[in-house]
Formats: sequence, structure tokens, C-alpha cells
Amino acid sequence: MDLLHEKPLKIHLVNSTESPEFTHLTQSLTRSSIIGLDAEWKPIRGQNHQPTFPTVSLLQLACQLDHDSDESETFLLDMHSVPLPSIWELLRETFVSPDILKLGFKFKQDLVYLSSTFCLQGCDPGFDKVEPYLDIATIYYQMQHKQQGRKGPKETKSLATICKEVLGISLSKELQCSDWSHRPLTEEQKIYAATDAHCLLKIFNVFQDTVVKKGNSSNNMVELHSSGVNLGLKEILEKHDIDDKIIRIKSFEASHMFQATVSSENDQRISKVEVLVSRSSSRNTMPMGESLLKIVRKYGEKILLRESDRKPKAARKKVKKRPSLVAVTREKQLDNTGDWQGPPPWDLSLGGDGCPKFLCDVMVEGLAKHLRCVGVDAAIPSSRKPESRELLDQAYSEQRVLLTRDAKLLRHQYLIKNQIYRVKNLLKNEQLLEVIETFQLQINEDQLMSRCTKCNGRFIQKPLTTEEAVEAAKGFQKIPDCLFNKNLEFWQCMECNQLYWEVVLSNSVHSCLF
Repeated sequence: MDLLHEKPLKIHLVNSTESPEFTHLTQSLTRSSIIGLDAEWKPIRGQNHQPTFPTVSLLQLACQLDHDSDESETFLLDMHSVPLPSIWELLRETFVSPDILKLGFKFKQDLVYLSSTFCLQGCDPGFDKVEPYLDIATIYYQMQHKQQGRKGPKETKSLATICKEVLGISLSKELQCSDWSHRPLTEEQKIYAATDAHCLLKIFNVFQDTVVKKGNSSNNMVELHSSGVNLGLKEILEKHDIDDKIIRIKSFEASHMFQATVSSENDQRISKVEVLVSRSSSRNTMPMGESLLKIVRKYGEKILLRESDRKPKAARKKVKKRPSLVAVTREKQLDNTGDWQGPPPWDLSLGGDGCPKFLCDVMVEGLAKHLRCVGVDAAIPSSRKPESRELLDQAYSEQRVLLTRDAKLLRHQYLIKNQIYRVKNLLKNEQLLEVIETFQLQINEDQLMSRCTKCNGRFIQKPLTTEEAVEAAKGFQKIPDCLFNKNLEFWQCMECNQLYWEVVLSNSVHSCLF
């Protein structure tokens, strides 16, 4: 998670309106022109009675305090500890403040659950609007699809995928379904929740930086960068929008009217939208900078909850057939055959070379990257949607053990003896430990980061200098300018030519891919 930023995230847990953290939150909201919103809740499973919405356990607000310096802080609002009536008005004002652009990812569902949670505490009618608002999915569409003359995909990509493509970092979603109602929250949960909101700011900064830099020469949006080149985050964090100077104002008139002209390109009709904004005299906020205001006028959206959105829909009841005794017995047998019995195909007694090799199917594809990080040869299927027979053929021909969570694959155990193992754990770190212990893998320090996490290839043994790395990266990969004077060593994959380097995070050195 720490790959999202060079410095540790500034995370503040707000569990009381009397706490310094809450005071800090209210002050930050008056200074922020952009905030990222996200919410966490415990899913409701096995509803037998009247359908209800989940209760929101945590609301995350990532506040960008000074756009020029990219300074930001993330607040975790504990909905189980803070009396909801005491923060209802604050949040309502924030959600509709014309001075604050709200960012989210499919936030309408979060808003429905949030509104329901407040209504249950007597804060009726909860929340019905967020404006101005910009969805990260919309930003991604503008950067990747619209300007290439293509229609957007029917299904929106996940936030983790967008982070990978736009920021060049991996966003783990392993804790998404953890118990958010349990207190106290773990440190991992806090970091996960804060990062989800914080990354919204980073994606928007890339988008705004491109609009401001290149928008002067053309009225049309330009392409951000080719999909094969990932901007390093450190480079992004060093960019400044010199055209956007935010003027700090300490007090405002009680009401203010402004008119925004929304222009549409390619000879589309022009419409004028008049917005009457009533400002509360109790909270003074900072107006948006000019470049940000242009983006809001052109791309801004709003979330409006209708009455139908506030009524939970009853899930269709699926009538499950009770499994027969034969089926239950068969499943138990499959579970038992999933236990490793060995020896593996690389065993010296079978004529192997002694080097462990695995094939991770699509259900445990993330495990492959974890294995590569510790130097273990871990391949993924040759095709995107392989049939069972293809997986078995690849495992057999390459003398690999097939790792899966699919119990049905164990039925083919007789075809490739001792070459299928069913992984029992769900979380990637626990899966890695399970594989290391089950197959008694010997991991030493020299193996760490000896394989490319992208393609499973090996690194060139001799580290590259900065000059050599720049030459190797030409036309292929972007190296942030801020790394040039740090005397770092670079490694390159011999298969896909991906470059890696060491960065210092929290006083420890990690090999990372940007």
C-alpha cells in the first residue's frame, strides 16, 4: 500500500467530535478544494427478513489541502463512535459545497448506504445530493477511450485496474470484505481504507495536470500517455500547476450567485446553467482555482438520490437443491485429494532439476506475483480463459505443480499425478506462506526480487547504472527525473525488459516497479 506515496500517508482516525482530530477535519474541509470520498461497511449475508441496506462503518475523506504543493491528509470517520447527528450538517454542507470538488468511484451506492445509516439515527432525510462530483471512472474514460474515437467499455474497470494503468502501482483489495464493524480497526484496515480514498486524488492530479498543460493548444482533450508507458508517482508528485493559483479568502458574503457556461465541442449546442449557491455563515470555504473550475464546468457531474434509490430491493430467492449423499461424499473426497502428497515433478528422485516450478490458474493468479517476489518460478496460463485440459497440458509439459482453488480440477488428479494442489487460504500473503510450508521451499536473501513480477523472467545479473537504465528505457518506460541524482542501482528483466529500482519507504529498502 505504501507504494502510493513516497512519504507515509497522514491518517487521522476521528472517533469523537471532542477530539483534536475532529477539529483538524473541520479545518481541513475549509481549506480543501478537492476531497476523495469512500466508505466501508460489513456486507449483509443471508437475509431472511425485510431487506435492509448495510450500515456504513467508516467514511473516508482524503483532503487535498494545497493544490500547488500536493499536500493531503486522510481522515477516517468512525461511524460507530461518533454521534451521527453531530456530524450530519457538516457532511451535508460538504457534499453540496460549490467550492469543493468531490471525487469518488461508483460513490452513488456508498451514498445510498450512508444516507440510510444516518436516517436510522434520526437524521432524516439523510443525504440526497453530491455536487460538484467527478467519478474516477469518468476520468479514466476521458483519458483512455473518448479521445481515441472508441466507445467506452460496457463494464467499468475496477479501481485497482485504473490505479495500475494510470499511476503504475498495484492496489490490493484483499481487505475489502473484512469485518469493518469490528473495533478496534487493525492498522492494515486503516491503511487500506485511507489508501482507497487517497488514490482518487492522485488519479485526478494526473488528469488535471494533463488538461492544464496541454489544454491551451487545443479545445479537445489530449491523450494522457500511451498505455505502454507508466508515469512514476514520484514524478507526478513533483509536478506543479503554475497556472492555477489558489487565492485564500478568510470570509465570504452570506450568499453568492455565479453563472457557469457549459460548452460542448464538435458543434454541439451550448447551454447556460445558473446556479444559486447559499453559503453558510458558520463555515467559510476557499473558492476553487481557475483551472480546477474549468474542469468542473466541463466535466463535473452530480449524484442525485431518487425515492426509489432509498428502498432496498429484495433479492431473488434461489431454491437450492439439497445435495445428495453421494455428492457430499464426492466433495469430501475431492477435499482430501487436495492435500499434498508429493513428491513434486522437480524432485531429484524423479529426474527433476530440484528447482520448484508452479502454474497458478486464474483463481490464484495474484499468488504468482508473490511467489516471483521471493524468487520462485511461477507461471500463469498461456491463454486468458484456459480450459481445464489446457491447464493440465501446460503443467505436465513444463513439469509444474498446478496451484488452484477450483475443487473441480482435482477430479483430473489421475491424469497428472502429484501435479495439482488446491490452495486453502484466501489472502495472498497467507497463500504464499501455505505454499512455502507445504512444499518446504528454501527461500534465501539472494532469491528475493530475482524474478520479474510482470512476466516471471529473470533479471540481468549485473545492476545497471542510471545512465544505462535511461538508455535501456528509451521508448519503453519512463524513469522519474527525481531518481537521477540518488545514485541508485537498476535491474532489468531479460524477458520483457521491464526496469526495477530500489526506493526507500519507511526507513527500509524495497525493490519496486513503477
